[in-house]
Amino acid sequence: MFLLLVLDLAGVLVFAVDGGLTARAATRLDIVGVVSLGMITALGGGVIRDILLPDLPPAALRDWRYLAVALVGGLVAYAASERVHRTTARPIKVLDAAGLSLFAVTGASKALAFGLGPFPAALVGMIAAVGGGTLRDMMVGKVPGILTGGLYAIPALTGAGIVVVSAAVGAESHLVLPAAALVVFTVRMLGLHFDLEPPSAPAPPTT
Repeated sequence: MFLLLVLDLAGVLVFAVDGGLTARAATRLDIVGVVSLGMITALGGGVIRDILLPDLPPAALRDWRYLAVALVGGLVAYAASERVHRTTARPIKVLDAAGLSLFAVTGASKALAFGLGPFPAALVGMIAAVGGGTLRDMMVGKVPGILTGGLYAIPALTGAGIVVVSAAVGAESHLVLPAAALVVFTVRMLGLHFDLEPPSAPAPPTT
């Protein structure tokens, strides 16, 4: 589906810029390091998704557009990194939320196309959404965002859930996918703005 490809490539682009900016800000890597980490961030979630389905070899390795878009995003990140580093980290958070939202809906939609049931498809969507960011954080020596609290996996799972429920009732995908992505983005940004976190288990008693 053309819309699915467009959203997938958009997710690759924003995650590539996000990964490159994160690499530059966290470790001050040179252009090779920034572009490499940007591409890993951009393509990692999609590769994991395609392996799980399975859709092999992964789209990122058989369609030149994925590598090209990831490369462009990494170069853009390097070119913009000095300005972003001097101003604020907010652009990185916005890009991360955008990538999260796009990969959540495309992952779930592709999983449904491969015949997965509603819950497994939603799970694949969530994994695709958080996969690239998790690889990014690990490679720059940070605890992955999915493990540090905050609304990260929950918005992705929510968006993927909207996709699978809408497919079950026969809703038009060209309307559902952008709307579901917007929900994920909004919930993620609200979580960041208000410092929201999911409920946690009570702390163990001290002795």
